[in-house]
Amino acid sequence: MTALKYILFIGLFSTGVLGSVAGIRWLPCQLVEEFFQLNTEGHLETSFHPRDVVLQFGKPGDRPEFPEVVTFLVTVHAGSKTDMRHYADGDPGDLHCEIRRYSTAGIQVLWRGPEAQEDDVWFTCALQHSQGLFSMTTFLRHRPATPPSPQDDINKWSPIGERETLSTTAVMLVLTRSPAVTSALMRDPTLHCQFVVDHKQPDLTVEWRLQKHGERKKLYSFSSRTGTSEGRGVSVRALSAGNASLLLPPTTTASEGTYICSVYVPPLYGSHDISLQILESPRVSLNVGPTLQLSEGESQKVVCEAEGYYPLDVQMEWLRQQPGQRLPEVLKTVLFSSHRHHPGGTYSLSAFFFLQPTARDSGYIYTCRTSHASLHTPIRKSFTLLVAESASWTDIIWGVGMFVFIVIMIFFLLAMLLYLHRAIKESKKAKPY
Repeated sequence: MTALKYILFIGLFSTGVLGSVAGIRWLPCQLVEEFFQLNTEGHLETSFHPRDVVLQFGKPGDRPEFPEVVTFLVTVHAGSKTDMRHYADGDPGDLHCEIRRYSTAGIQVLWRGPEAQEDDVWFTCALQHSQGLFSMTTFLRHRPATPPSPQDDINKWSPIGERETLSTTAVMLVLTRSPAVTSALMRDPTLHCQFVVDHKQPDLTVEWRLQKHGERKKLYSFSSRTGTSEGRGVSVRALSAGNASLLLPPTTTASEGTYICSVYVPPLYGSHDISLQILESPRVSLNVGPTLQLSEGESQKVVCEAEGYYPLDVQMEWLRQQPGQRLPEVLKTVLFSSHRHHPGGTYSLSAFFFLQPTARDSGYIYTCRTSHASLHTPIRKSFTLLVAESASWTDIIWGVGMFVFIVIMIFFLLAMLLYLHRAIKESKKAKPY
């Protein structure tokens, strides 16, 4: 941040309006001047020279807030629908302001708005929010003190003095509140595009195009001159109120790309790019339940499956943690399948390892952690391992001995009972009558 920008920002803070854009009187801005010249090979080259300026809102004839720098005074009338402050959200400190000259590319059409003249010159003021809340372009009409020649082009623009104040009028703005959109598959997102013009029934052309892999495809167009439209997704009735938003059909991976909303009211052409990114979260599952019971030495293949995600990049890892241990350890013996590409454009991946535990591994918690661009936090799937100890030879011999002892004791008891039964029977026979 330059010293001048810092001073302007402190001044903005001192006004106490950093929480609202609608009430501000001025904004620190940057004027980007373009200069064109031929290089040694005879090719036209463009150089850019940024200058710190002030964008001030007020009435014609207002004194500049900062007379030591260039001021663009935007005249605002009560109830003006082209006041850019009405469409800006967030704190002024989060706004990036940039002003450029605008060339009509030789189109000699008189603007149909109030007080427009043939010798007017044009500037664009681009306002963008640092957190992506909106992106807006406003067209400023300026009447220079010396009318330019009709033959003047961008190579002959009049220079702007160091402390000059340029009185301008906002005549049209184009904005989007969705500069970057993310969507899951099979959704129908709306891409916002809005325009405002300072006069009724403008000669209007609206277009939507999709740019992908270096190619542009027309999705929708409307011309007020013919009253006809091509394509779908935009309401003609909404266009009359300045709403050119595009409703997309259910999204697929092919929907991803840059969508361009353009508004043309001769001789002004404004457009905004809206990026659409498809993000589909993975479905993660294990081939074992919450508890896995194994005998010591028994082998088990444990698989973590991530399915149906997009885009391709996914990170999977297996962690192992002993009860009471603060940090888990990352397993180094994990193997991965190749990415499987499904007809719908999504992907799947497996992460697996072979488990052959000992008794000391009982109680360990194993976790599959999956990270993906569509997830705010990783997906975790866990199971607890329980290991039963295998019997030793000593235990086997002791068990067999006990079994034999019990069998002998049973036979001994049966023999004793049989002996007693016979003895009682014989004693009854020996008694006299």
